[in-house]
Amino acid sequence: MADEHIATYLNDHLAGSVAALELLEHLEADNSGTPLERFFAELTADISADRQELESLMSRLNVIKSRARRASAWIAEKLTELKLRIDDPAGGNLRLFESLEALSLGIEGKRALWLALAAASEDEPSLKLVDYEHLERRATEQRSRVETMRLEAARKALVPGT
Repeated sequence: MADEHIATYLNDHLAGSVAALELLEHLEADNSGTPLERFFAELTADISADRQELESLMSRLNVIKSRARRASAWIAEKLTELKLRIDDPAGGNLRLFESLEALSLGIEGKRALWLALAAASEDEPSLKLVDYEHLERRATEQRSRVETMRLEAARKALVPGT
């Protein structure tokens, strides 16, 4: 079922995972030796597992991975990293807050992916290859963890004198 629309949609989300994992790599390095390093390492493992699920689905559907989309996502992440470094050259609270916000939004997009595929699978048997409910719950849990950290970072970044 390598239909053009499903191929585009899945490749867009695969590209999003490229950007997320690149951003997490920077966050892990920037927070080396702190409790945040472990948080980001665990989140990296979770997002990598979700990416593997997506790649497996793409393989079973004979969807070819778009190098152009993955390269575009990589470039977009590099531009985002540059923007974050310009906004907060010291690598402080604002950079952490904005990075967590980007991750949170990306995870919500991933959750939307699983929900959309679950809905489409009701009419397309070839999409009934994945436990979408499990993946949606996992995305919800990931977003909850990131949101907790994001709101904590917001307090530090957006309130003068903290």
